[in-house]
Amino acid sequence: MAKKKRVVEEPKEEYEFKPEAFDEREFIYKDIHGTKILGVISVIAILFGIASAAMCSMSGIDWMWIPVTFMSFALMFALKRILLVLRFRPDLLDGKTMYANYFLFLCLALGFCVVFVNPPFFG
Repeated sequence: MAKKKRVVEEPKEEYEFKPEAFDEREFIYKDIHGTKILGVISVIAILFGIASAAMCSMSGIDWMWIPVTFMSFALMFALKRILLVLRFRPDLLDGKTMYANYFLFLCLALGFCVVFVNPPFFG
């Protein structure tokens, strides 16, 4: 009779997941701080959008939208410094969140400018 091959069982490597310490207080602080920054950026964008709409329609220049758009981008790039002057800490937020805040600023500022340039308001 043929001998049966012996199956050698290799010892399984045991892996144990050890989660990092979670600081709930710091997480909540960063979340609330990010929400405050989002609110401040929204208010700045709305005010700038209304002011730029007033500049566009009261200047009488048809191509005034070009400098207003450049001013919107310039203000977007200066948002981090503006937040520092207002005593907020944008360094607590990660990069993706700040990029989302910049995008929100552009959408709100230019959107309010477009809406308020039309006839029911300044137009």
